Amino acid sequence: MYESYYGFKEKPFQLSPDPRFFFASNHHQRAMSYLQYGLDQGEGFIVVTGPIGTGKTTIARNLLNNIADNSIVAAQLVTTKLNPQELLALVASEFNIKTNGDSKAELLQVIEDFLIKLHKQGKRALLIVDEAQNLPAETVEELRMLSNFQLDNKPLIQSFLLGQEELKPIIQAPDMEQFRQRIIASAHLKPLSVEEVKEYINYRLNQAGCIKDNLFSDSAFEVIHEKTLGVPRKINIFVDRILLFGFLEELDQISIEAINSVAEEMEVELTGSLNNSTLENNEPNSQVVVNSTENVQHIKDVLREVEDILETSIKQKVKMARYVDKLLKHKSRLYAEQNIDSE
Repeated sequence: MYESYYGFKEKPFQLSPDPRFFFASNHHQRAMSYLQYGLDQGEGFIVVTGPIGTGKTTIARNLLNNIADNSIVAAQLVTTKLNPQELLALVASEFNIKTNGDSKAELLQVIEDFLIKLHKQGKRALLIVDEAQNLPAETVEELRMLSNFQLDNKPLIQSFLLGQEELKPIIQAPDMEQFRQRIIASAHLKPLSVEEVKEYINYRLNQAGCIKDNLFSDSAFEVIHEKTLGVPRKINIFVDRILLFGFLEELDQISIEAINSVAEEMEVELTGSLNNSTLENNEPNSQVVVNSTENVQHIKDVLREVEDILETSIKQKVKMARYVDKLLKHKSRLYAEQNIDSE
């Protein structure tokens, strides 16, 4: 799409977590340090929490990508609402443990046998549980029970929990005292500041090989922070669309006007204008009086909003048609140049 126009080697703002694009803000660096400390200790739980989109999964991927210790055998779970037995079955699956049955006792036995085998090889298991806020309290407790597997006074498995803020009340519940006593460090991720948004965007642009100087002004970073609240995932989505807009409009520098235009487009796409415009009719026997002045005006307002949405949709289709036309011309030009070079 816009990669060749801006000289990118690849898209700088993809949604999929990529360790190569990991940006260590103060909060992210602290979380990484705690995870590394946990690895060095070889025991206990590390808990990392944060709002949606603040980079918890990216941190997990970065940690896994940078584990230099060959003695650590790691697995990552992205959980749903698993009961304790389902968790054990998933743990066995992720560590490629062959199971002879599906009872909880049998699952515990094969997992323990696997961990003992690793220990005899001079290795230990690391379990990273992502989206841990989805786990019921009794399943989190099952993780603590797994940490009881020991040999020669050394734990055979260690778990790191990453989750949204809903994980906190689960762990802070009165009946989770034993689990809390096993936590050796915890970190909470926060959205990026304005300055960190600037550093984050420039870092990703540089990683992707951007050839445009001063693509964003300082004031542009402030607006992006305002629109995204400093949440990395929202920044990725928003800036990706801004760059596409800049390509379609052939902008050498992204202006505040361009950023606001993209924000307006995305507001209609993602949140919709009709959220609160439905007619309320909660009473089973009530009737809507369509000829009342209030309701007629209400319907007119709804129709105007529908018209605005359709107009925005048409504008987007026109822009996409322009983009396709521009892309075809670009491909034709490259093809012609290749033919000239080959003659």
